[in-house]
Amino acid sequence: MLLNTNYRQMANSPIQQVLAKFNSSFGGISSQKVPHHRQKYGTNQLQQHQQTTWLQHLSKAFITPFTAILALLGIIAFLTDFLWADAGAKSLISTIIISVMILASGTMSLIQTIRSNHASQKLQTYVQVFATVVRGGLQQEIPLQDVVCGDVVQLAAGDLIPADLRLIETRDLHVAQSALTGESYPVVKYATTHQPGVDSLTDYQTLAFMGSNVVSGTALGLVIATGEQTQFGTIAKNTTTHPGVQTSFDLGIHKTAWLLIRFMAVMAPAVFLLNGLTKGNWLQALLFGLSMAVGLTPEMLPVIVTANLQRGALKMAQEGTVVKNINAIQNFGAMDILCTDKTGTLTQDKIALSAHLDSAGRSSEMVLRLGYLNSFFQTGLDNEMDQAIIAAAQTKLAINPKDYTKIDELPFDFTRRKLSTIVKLPDQTTVLITKGAIEEMLTISAFVRDAAGNDLPLTAAKKHELLQASKKLNQQGLRVLGLGIKVEPKPVTGDHLSVQDESDLIFVGSLAFADALKPSATRAVKQLQRHGVQVKIITGDNAPVTAALWQKMGQPQSDIITGAMLADMSPEQITAVVKSHDLFVKIAPEQKRQIVAALRDKDHVVGFLGDGINDASAMTQADVGVSVDSAVAIAKESADIILRHKDLQVLEQGVLWGRQTFGNIMKYIKATCSSNFGNMFSVLLAGAFLPFLPMQPLQLLLLNLIYDLSCLSIIWDRMDSAYLRRPKRWEAKSIGRFMAAFGPTSSIFDVTTYLLMFFLIGPAVLGGLFAQLSGSAGVEFVRLFNTGWFVESLWTQTLVLHALRTEKIPFIQSRASLSMTVITSLAVCFGSLLPYTGLGAQLGLVPLPLSFWPWLLATLGLYLLVVTITKKYFIKQNGNLL
Repeated sequence: MLLNTNYRQMANSPIQQVLAKFNSSFGGISSQKVPHHRQKYGTNQLQQHQQTTWLQHLSKAFITPFTAILALLGIIAFLTDFLWADAGAKSLISTIIISVMILASGTMSLIQTIRSNHASQKLQTYVQVFATVVRGGLQQEIPLQDVVCGDVVQLAAGDLIPADLRLIETRDLHVAQSALTGESYPVVKYATTHQPGVDSLTDYQTLAFMGSNVVSGTALGLVIATGEQTQFGTIAKNTTTHPGVQTSFDLGIHKTAWLLIRFMAVMAPAVFLLNGLTKGNWLQALLFGLSMAVGLTPEMLPVIVTANLQRGALKMAQEGTVVKNINAIQNFGAMDILCTDKTGTLTQDKIALSAHLDSAGRSSEMVLRLGYLNSFFQTGLDNEMDQAIIAAAQTKLAINPKDYTKIDELPFDFTRRKLSTIVKLPDQTTVLITKGAIEEMLTISAFVRDAAGNDLPLTAAKKHELLQASKKLNQQGLRVLGLGIKVEPKPVTGDHLSVQDESDLIFVGSLAFADALKPSATRAVKQLQRHGVQVKIITGDNAPVTAALWQKMGQPQSDIITGAMLADMSPEQITAVVKSHDLFVKIAPEQKRQIVAALRDKDHVVGFLGDGINDASAMTQADVGVSVDSAVAIAKESADIILRHKDLQVLEQGVLWGRQTFGNIMKYIKATCSSNFGNMFSVLLAGAFLPFLPMQPLQLLLLNLIYDLSCLSIIWDRMDSAYLRRPKRWEAKSIGRFMAAFGPTSSIFDVTTYLLMFFLIGPAVLGGLFAQLSGSAGVEFVRLFNTGWFVESLWTQTLVLHALRTEKIPFIQSRASLSMTVITSLAVCFGSLLPYTGLGAQLGLVPLPLSFWPWLLATLGLYLLVVTITKKYFIKQNGNLL
């Protein structure tokens, strides 16, 4: 690893000396040297993202509260039924059954975890970030992880710095280092600055570090450290906690877990004490209390949450939406405001040069030629407008770039919004050519070239005329750039072109670009609005172009907020206008972040769709950052979700999948929590009035296992279309209200089952009430009672899963998926037939008489009716079910 002293030495050493240290040159290393350099200096990967080992997977699957209680029961069964039992009464049946339950539970969790892990790895292969390197004198793009020490990396605006670099060439290079230093403002970097007295490595202007990104300018840098050897890698390796920002989904799970823990901490001891005092068997009471504690825990929650999120991610990937941050799926579904740029998202992203006009508004080859030279020779941020100019010039002009010589350039950045190059023409004349937004170009121009080629002073009247002409083009949906020149420019400062040189230009004309509205854009925006997502356009473009596009999409006329207007507003005023307005133009990058923050402060879940370096901070600020596969590196790195197709219709499908994923998770949580809550009430009542346990600890755990395994089928269930229409957010309080409403409902029918078994079925089968029986008859009565409640509980728990998955009438108006129907049916059949098997006998279950089943059907019918009525009341009071 490079020590700090080595970094300092390289920062201050001559460029040729640093190149020689890595056996490299300005043309980079050869491809043949790459394996040797990778072996010698290490890979460009951070090991904190290494795969989870098999041992870790096994421990997570098998070391859970559920398996811990089962293991305790298994040990006790081994001791009492085998080790301490009399020679003729030794039996390992209970121990074997418990072991099978542990194996079944852990194996299901392990299989699902591994499947989810593989799915996650598959999704990551869809998104690649590349670096531009020079190897053997040839420029090529390679994945970031393939970069090695000695590579020469080419940097431009929007690029991530792929490793630690010693800069060897720079042009107006500004780098954002906030990931390393916390400083929000970019810093200037140079290749030849000598700074022996610098305290912090990040302050060296000749060094650039992994984890930072290029804001503006261009550079060449030599890779001096990769992966864990970088400063970023060292920080990541030494950092043991990464708190991050918790999403509403994370907070919801956290709050729900603590709600259940608090409830368990009160109720489980109460069950233990009540049964111990009334039954006198404290060991049995303890085991039953522990079993109830496990029953209260939705132990399949991590598996079901992860599996639902991964299935949602894979389904979204099939639709062209790649999820980088799996927990962002819920925020995707909860999103109620989408902020988006317009270029390439609402428009076709196939910009064409529509017109090249002189100052009189006539088509001009001279303007096209100058625009071509400006675009062809720039090496900064690659963009569609430069490509359109080059394509038009190559079609319309006989021009050979070899006849021209580039002298210097000042790359584009989002503060100046201009791009300048100095070019020597074939007649040896040197010309500064500047291209930028029309308003900015008129501000820095002092002269205007008329139709006859004369350069005249640029008067206020002429500026107004040019602005009006540009506005007419904007109203047609065309974007307009101004073009200015300076002949034989003399650098104001130093030997290189600077911002000060962009002054006193001759305004020569304008370039108009067409970027047609996508055929799908109008429908996509309306569909998002129909699904409760408000769309806001936040763009650096001007008001007339944006307004024209908005109206073409059939949207009502809207007042427009400009960046200049926002700059003059107080924070309170900004919060008010961002809520009430949909169009924001001439917006600077920091203002985009400010708009998103203001919306979030108003309790909105905000998505931001962007693809440029100017979008990165806003995407990070948003609840869910969305980018596209063709975006600049820093935008893709900042995003939670990547669209493989730059189309809002794909985004709409992602929103719906996000809501479906969240809905399936809530089905399990709410149905299971309310059912367990009801069971606890039932157990307390049984403890107070029954002379025996309503179910044996092992039976209770088996019931819990069968139910939880059947709940895995929820992963493949579907949501009603009505549920998908509105954004869905996690509200922990709603779970408590849900439990309070539906838990006691199930307890009513548990109590009726108690009465049925105690006063009707039991006496009918065994010939008397429990108090009248003794010996084996009394034991058989308890077994029959236990069996009846076991079967009734399994049926009602499963039925309520189907009843509470929809706001409609289950099985009639809304049916579960085939997978869920089959799996839950098999679970119920298994539990119902179990008392008639030898395995059931070993568990203390006995065959139920035929007279039990009509009563069970009547109980289920009444239960479904009461749940339906309660459901309607709950929806009326709370607005929704899930």
